[in-house]
Amino acid sequence: MFFRWSDRALIVDAPAKLNLFLRIVRKRPDGFHDIDTVMSTINLFDTLEFSASNDNEIRLTVELAVSPMTGVSVDTIPTGPENLVVRAAELLRLHTGATPGADVRLIKRIPSAAGMGGGSSDAAAALLGLNALWGLGLSTGELVGLAAQLGSDVAFFLGGSTTARCTGRGEILEPLNLPEFLHFVVAKPQAGLSTPLVYKHCRPDTEGLSPEGLIAAWSRGAVAEAARCLHNGLQAPAESLSEAIRGLREIFDRLPVLGHQLSGSGTAYFGVCHNRGQALQIAGRLRSAGYPWVFVTRSCT
Repeated sequence: MFFRWSDRALIVDAPAKLNLFLRIVRKRPDGFHDIDTVMSTINLFDTLEFSASNDNEIRLTVELAVSPMTGVSVDTIPTGPENLVVRAAELLRLHTGATPGADVRLIKRIPSAAGMGGGSSDAAAALLGLNALWGLGLSTGELVGLAAQLGSDVAFFLGGSTTARCTGRGEILEPLNLPEFLHFVVAKPQAGLSTPLVYKHCRPDTEGLSPEGLIAAWSRGAVAEAARCLHNGLQAPAESLSEAIRGLREIFDRLPVLGHQLSGSGTAYFGVCHNRGQALQIAGRLRSAGYPWVFVTRSCT
C-alpha cells in the first residue's frame, strides 16, 4: 500500500496480486478451504481517495480507469453494502463505536472476477485509510483481525510484505524476502468466474506439492527454475467451467514464457517472462489475438 495526502484527501494505492502457487489442502467444517499459497503484489493499482464528511454517511463513488474494450461498466460495481470498501468502513465503526462519515472515491484499474484480489486490496486500503483519516489508532494486528471478517485475502494486503506464503484460509502470513523481480504478462478474457463456484468444483490435495521449491529458486534469483514450480490447484476446475481459460492456456502453451498459469480462481492468466521487453512483445501478440485486457507488470519489492 502507498499513502499520500493531497489537499484534504488521503490517497491510498491498492495493489493487485498474483498467486504463484496455490494448493487446496482440505475443506473445513465451516465450508471454507485451507490453502497453501504464495501471493505476490504487482505494480497494478486501484486508487482510493478518502476525505472526511460533515455527517456520518459513508459515500462511495467508483470510476473506471481502464480501456472500454474490457466491456466493464461502472454500473456493474456496487457502491452500497455489497462493496467491500463500504463493508470495511462499517466494520471499523462497529468495532470502535465511532460514527464518523467519509466520502470515498475508488478509481478501478484491477479487473473484477479475475483472481487478482482487487476487492480484497480495496478493503484493506479502506481499513488502513479510514483508520488514519478518522484517527482511530487501531494497530495492524487489530486491523488484520477485522480483515478476516471481510475475506480470506484481505489480511495479505495488510501484512506489510509484498510477497508472502499464506496458509489457513489465507489469513496466516509468512512474509517472504524475495528481492528478485519477476516480470509478467497478464491477460484476462471479458468473462469472469465465480470464486465459490470454482471452489465447489475443486478437489483438495492433502499431501500434494509444496511451494518450497518455488521459494528457494526465487530467493537465489533462479527465475526460470521458479517459473517451472508454478502451481494452481484451482486451474483444472476453472478450465472445466470456462472455455476462455482453456483457450488462454492453449495460447500460453505456444508462447515463449518461462511458465504460465491462472491466478487464484481466475479468469486472469499470466506468464512469467525473461524481462519487460519480452513481456511487451508477448502482450502485443495477445492483443492481436483479440484479448480485451492485457497488462505488462512485475512483482513489487
